[in-house]
Amino acid sequence: MASITVQLPSKSYEIAIAPGNLDKLGQKMQPLNLGKKVLLVSNPEIFGHYGSRAIASLQQAGFDVSHCTLPAGEQYKNFQTLNNIYDAALAHRMERSSTMVALGGGVVGDMTGFAAATWLRGLNVVQVPTSLLAMVDAAIGGKTGVNHPQGKNLIGAFHQPRLVLIDPEVLKTLPVREFRGGMAEVIKYGTIWDAELFAKMENSQELDEINHLTPGLLEEILIRSCQSKADVVEKDEKESGLRAILNYGHTIGHAVESLTGYTMVTHGEAVAIGMVAASRLAVELGMWDEQSDRRQLALIEKASLPTRLPSGLDIEEILVSLQTDKKVKAGKVRFVLPTGVGVVKITDQVNADVLRGVLAEIN
Repeated sequence: MASITVQLPSKSYEIAIAPGNLDKLGQKMQPLNLGKKVLLVSNPEIFGHYGSRAIASLQQAGFDVSHCTLPAGEQYKNFQTLNNIYDAALAHRMERSSTMVALGGGVVGDMTGFAAATWLRGLNVVQVPTSLLAMVDAAIGGKTGVNHPQGKNLIGAFHQPRLVLIDPEVLKTLPVREFRGGMAEVIKYGTIWDAELFAKMENSQELDEINHLTPGLLEEILIRSCQSKADVVEKDEKESGLRAILNYGHTIGHAVESLTGYTMVTHGEAVAIGMVAASRLAVELGMWDEQSDRRQLALIEKASLPTRLPSGLDIEEILVSLQTDKKVKAGKVRFVLPTGVGVVKITDQVNADVLRGVLAEIN
């Protein structure tokens, strides 16, 4: 399908997108001078589907491979689970030239990346995302981390991968709910950066299952989303400015995730709810119009994603939770709000009462 280069001053790397790429993992890693020892990190389900193929490819390329699996689920994205990776790295006698390979979705990718950033003060990491969300977003850009009980990804590091290898064929085993969660991030890219992608999704009758997408649209989604992420990361690697736009829908979304204990809604579902709220905020503040709000809402509904807060959430608790968001600056919560399809603005001028009203509207 495509090869996209993320051009960075320190370490540039390839996002390789092609059917059958999983069996070329070792071959793609061979020329990158990654050392001989490899620790493959996955979860039991993904490892059951694809672990043997990944290990075979690595061994065929001459790598000395060990593996470990982590329990699946955002609720396990913590230090206790992280120790599983550290223990495996110690047992495998990983060296500073060694490489960790993340085979899985966003949780596996974030935790493996963080382990690689911190073990021996930094090992190589290769991302092999197996969920749509990880393919278009989490695996690219070097954000790694674990959750704190009071907030998502409050503990983390920037640690760029040496390679992102995407095989669209692995999406065939992705649960429908996880596919829909990935579509939330794709809709995000359409709203914040790529109006053409937004329009292409509007022209699709359904977005809620992989079988409902034409092969051409899936290809467009993967390539355009990855290119959008690469474009933004190249301009602002450490999120000092522009890169914050990638948090569209995430401010309220993260609050929803943490307040529901990371068990009631998936990350993508929380982002979808956050985008609905951000869009309504933009309308209330006169930043964009009702028609654009309806267009985005229609895409979210077409992907069968939630558009309202989970039942039982207290609006005042959400407002308190927002204060722990990583984007808070000088005590003010910063929101990414749309001004047009493909264009957003970051603002901290959101009145608490206006925010309460919007949250009440989607409660």
